[in-house]
Amino acid sequence: MRDLSTRFSGIAAEQVDAEVDGALARVVEAFETDRSTLLQLHPESGAISVTHSWARPGIVRAQTGTRISGGLDWYHARLREGEPLRFERLPDELPRDALAERALAARLSTRSQLAVPLSVGGRWVCALLMSTTTRHRGWDDDVVDRLRIVGQILANAVHRRNLEFDLRSRLTEVRRLQQQLEAENRYHRETTPGALGFEGIAGRSRAIRGVIELAAQVAPMHTAVLLLGETGTGKELLARAIHARSPRAEQALIKVNCAALPPSLVESELFGHEKGAFTGATSPRPGRFELADGGTLFLDEIGEVPPDIQAKLLRVLEEGAFERVGGVRTRKVDVRILAATNRDLERAMVEGGFREDLYYRLSAFPIRLPPLRDRREDIPPIVWDLIQRRAADLGRRIERVPESVFRALARYSWPGNVRELANVIERAMILSPGSELQLAPDSAGPTRRGEPADRLEEVERAHIQRVLDRCHWRISGVGNAAEVLGLRPSTLRSRLKKLGVRRPSPC
Repeated sequence: MRDLSTRFSGIAAEQVDAEVDGALARVVEAFETDRSTLLQLHPESGAISVTHSWARPGIVRAQTGTRISGGLDWYHARLREGEPLRFERLPDELPRDALAERALAARLSTRSQLAVPLSVGGRWVCALLMSTTTRHRGWDDDVVDRLRIVGQILANAVHRRNLEFDLRSRLTEVRRLQQQLEAENRYHRETTPGALGFEGIAGRSRAIRGVIELAAQVAPMHTAVLLLGETGTGKELLARAIHARSPRAEQALIKVNCAALPPSLVESELFGHEKGAFTGATSPRPGRFELADGGTLFLDEIGEVPPDIQAKLLRVLEEGAFERVGGVRTRKVDVRILAATNRDLERAMVEGGFREDLYYRLSAFPIRLPPLRDRREDIPPIVWDLIQRRAADLGRRIERVPESVFRALARYSWPGNVRELANVIERAMILSPGSELQLAPDSAGPTRRGEPADRLEEVERAHIQRVLDRCHWRISGVGNAAEVLGLRPSTLRSRLKKLGVRRPSPC
């Protein structure tokens, strides 16, 4: 026994099986039996597994790897009580209702058997058996004690082997997942635009690369640029990048949101006013053109400028000259114009809502920004860019974005484009408890699983309806549907009309 204990101390996990088989052979020789078997008990299921077995030549050996689920209930229950089972004459000593045990004894030609249950960690999880097939014999207490000592050495060795193999398997899986995550995150963080000097614009798609190449070509020029695209596609971001790469970068970039100005104030905001020009004009005030002198003026939503102001815009573009409201002195400015719109200006021009000469003056160099649904491969780098930009402000450190999140985001049609995506990611960052980004269940349509690509409008319609219900169908205002979706109220109303979404009638 001392020799057996020494053999199992410090052996590698890969050597355990061979050593157990050798020990079972020595058990047969030492105790003058015909067969020895090591069993594993499964308390939860009541099953019994044969882990190791050895038999003399010509004797049927229990098949290693065999798992018997059910049938040996009587045998399993007795072993779990922790008491050895001694049979001198099988199958006669088995209860009549132990049918499976009787059949197994007959199949293995077992005449006598001793089974000693073994505990590991306070649980009866193994048993060591030895049996005869050629003669009957009895088992005294000394034999039982000696077999229990041998069995305990074997059970502990197998248990340690199982723990080590399990640990190795878990470590291998952890390493695999780490490598996968590092590869995913490295892939998603990479962006092509940085090489072109437009680091703030995330994306690697051919569509966005084409946009950046055009912007890089026109940035050093004085030429007016017209940025076209849906709401939230990044027109303002591109305008800022163009200004930052222009010779005017050291001068001001002044932004005017033409859609946010009341028609009565558009002229005053753009061109300024003199004292007494209208009620409330208590002092002279420069307009945005004067503030942008030497720099760049970004006219966002240029399509919303009233027709009577469009003529004055054209004059500034052509001559750099204008007069303040209520003034007579002509003022000269050197301003580069970057304009943006989500409207179809060609159609507006045909319908008389936009001046033809102003359109052609602004569209000398048009750049159309693709919607997010047409460049879904850019969603991962955009998400990482948004995470990095907002991490400090939100006090969150997101280190991992699961691939399932990217797949969910890619399934959605994004009517609000990057602006809506930014809202979803910010909400997800706030609600994610740890370093892994988790989409909020009600944050957007992309959280719905298994939505096929040909049902994007259904996803969009369902998402907008959920947001409207949550906002009590209030479209405009702080915290209401348009702001939640990252859309302008007018754009949301257009989407509702296109999708056929109507407010339910009150009961």
